[in-house]
Amino acid sequence: MQHEFFSLADALTRELRTEEIFTCWFNGERSDFVRFNHAKVRQAGHVQQQLLDLRLIRNGRQATSSLALNGGADDFSNAKNALAELRRVIDDLPPDPYLLFATDVQSSEVKRRATMPQPRSAIEQIIEHANGRDLVGIYAAGPMFRGFANSFGQRNWHEVENFNFEWSLYHQADKAVKSSYAGFDWNLDELKHRMQLATDQLTTLQRPAISIAPGEYRAYLAPRAVEEIIGMLAWGGLSAKARRTKQSPLIKMEQGVKLSDCVTLRENTAAGTAPAFQRDGFTRPAEVSMIDAGSLNEPLVAPRTAKEYGLVSNGANGSESPESIELAGGRLALADALSALDTGLYINNLWYLNFSDRPACRLTGMTRFATFWVEHGKIVAPVNVMRFDDTIYRMLGENLIDLTREQDWMLDASTYGSRSTQSAKLPGALISGMKFTL
Repeated sequence: MQHEFFSLADALTRELRTEEIFTCWFNGERSDFVRFNHAKVRQAGHVQQQLLDLRLIRNGRQATSSLALNGGADDFSNAKNALAELRRVIDDLPPDPYLLFATDVQSSEVKRRATMPQPRSAIEQIIEHANGRDLVGIYAAGPMFRGFANSFGQRNWHEVENFNFEWSLYHQADKAVKSSYAGFDWNLDELKHRMQLATDQLTTLQRPAISIAPGEYRAYLAPRAVEEIIGMLAWGGLSAKARRTKQSPLIKMEQGVKLSDCVTLRENTAAGTAPAFQRDGFTRPAEVSMIDAGSLNEPLVAPRTAKEYGLVSNGANGSESPESIELAGGRLALADALSALDTGLYINNLWYLNFSDRPACRLTGMTRFATFWVEHGKIVAPVNVMRFDDTIYRMLGENLIDLTREQDWMLDASTYGSRSTQSAKLPGALISGMKFTL
């Protein structure tokens, strides 16, 4: 795909007229998908697609056309026709005052291969170790491609191959154990280990569930639950534009309020699966420190924000949200999480999160799947669904006891239009008090 994309970009360059500039964004994949229900294959398929966003820039105006490619001889004629259509409409558009694109040529190439079994072998291993339990989930694997090219001669290519298996072991009603296994190098022992952990929790889930009264409880949040909370911070909290317009949920941190010293949050592009370049041709640094030891640090700056406010872009996407987020680990060993919790709630997952008070960074949401009541370091019983309502400044601030040393590496399972290249590397969190309202 790389050769065909770059050749197409070269051909389009030769078609340009005076004062015309173009950029191309390439999105491709060759993915295997398998959907499971009752530990049986219910749907299997293969997706191969190549999508191109062609943008014409002239006299401060821009227009974009999207088209599908097939790798054949007609790709150039289709792209040439799209370019002609863009020429026809661009002068009818108003000038874009915040248009900013890279003019310094910074080409790059990254190719990361994976060691994975053939899809049939992976499916057989999954079914075998489900051991007849009611497993529902989806397996996605294969290479993903992102590319950028412009008329200045910049060429960027990102090719990453990985797998992502997300599943639940279902008990009944709202009781299930959700788990995942993702990475570059498939390891059967790791799959068996994660499946066994989920199976052990499923056994506990079969005990009679209890309901606990609203109030404040000591809690341990597993990495998947932490992911939901960090995801809310990414909704404007790390954005340069949101800070300038005072829309950031972390506005109090701009006024000096701190989180726990344990909290160091970074955009770790070098260790993630997202490309180190974006649609306007700006490259990304290996790392952006967004929160350092509890203090607000660098924001993510998209090109349009940089143009509007006189800043320097650090290659953020248009929404100024992280794509390779990492929360640094702490000092708590994962094996000691239950004993450190002592008595309280062990929460595997959260969902339906939203801001109940955005300026105060107060979040509300529900526990999901396997949530357990723990006494003296031992799981006693599953807990019925609860709603929490608490602030980041308590959960990751004054009430944060520690984070686990171990971090769970998670791939975004989104497949809207194409498989996502976003990833997260997060620890678990031990909290001295978390407020539940029902």
